Amino acid sequence: MAITTIFYSYSGVTRGIAEKIRSECGGELVEVEVVKPYSTIIAYSKGCYRAMRGEPDVIRPSAIDVSGSDLIVIGTPVWAFRASPAINGAVEALTGCVGKTAILFATCGADAKDTIPHLAEALKAKGVDVKESFEFDKKGVEDKDQIDALIAAVKSAGGVETQTAA
Repeated sequence: MAITTIFYSYSGVTRGIAEKIRSECGGELVEVEVVKPYSTIIAYSKGCYRAMRGEPDVIRPSAIDVSGSDLIVIGTPVWAFRASPAINGAVEALTGCVGKTAILFATCGADAKDTIPHLAEALKAKGVDVKESFEFDKKGVEDKDQIDALIAAVKSAGGVETQTAA
């Protein structure tokens, strides 16, 4: 089964988890980039304000076709307890997603709060069924068991065969 992992990473934390998913599960890795990158000051002021309002950034790639995928994995950093504007832009950019299944993950300093429910609602409006979600705080991004649980969920939902020890 084909897996597409879509992510945005401002600091590299979300990228690290997305790359682990790709390494363990295969599939396509799509890193979303904002057309006008945020400076540190702007990220914490304008970026967080836009995140709270659910606004999208203009992104590259401008369209993300997942028609050939069986499973979509979406990863976002948490900005002001919401998905980043770049991931809001990625959701808007999705094509071929009706009837697809998704697994979501969010990385945050302490608490993701409403991030996953809002992101899941936006995906539902695009015809995507969110099967599972995971939140990683500062400790969680280093917790092998938590990351392994996400990878196991992706493997299970994506039909990736796991090897057992002989």
